[in-house]
Amino acid sequence: MQSLYQLDVQGSEYLVRLGTFLRENSEDEVVFEMADKWSRKTWENLAVCDGLIKTAAVKWELSRLSQVDRSILRLSAYQLKFCPDIPGKVVINEAIELAKKYGAQQTPRFVNGVLDAIFRKLSEKEPAV
Repeated sequence: MQSLYQLDVQGSEYLVRLGTFLRENSEDEVVFEMADKWSRKTWENLAVCDGLIKTAAVKWELSRLSQVDRSILRLSAYQLKFCPDIPGKVVINEAIELAKKYGAQQTPRFVNGVLDAIFRKLSEKEPAV
């Protein structure tokens, strides 16, 4: 989440320094690899993630959200859409915990509502053709 925050603040040029940032913040190789993959893949799929958030966050412009809230939602939207090995409820619960730690007072409730809507939308069955 912190790396996505930095990408949001500094833009794509931050990708060059991403590995260094993550290495400084994690001594565990598995954690480093997951964080690097999720950060890069979330950024690569930003349009998809932002589209999911915009659809679920009715009456909210993405630009009005704090960078912390956007970062939490983007990472979680990526995981809900592209990481089927992670249960949706786990993604949502982890996002709520991040929101409690880093967000404003109303952030956990907002994050829960947006991610629940995304999860439900992604869980809908495709109609048979």
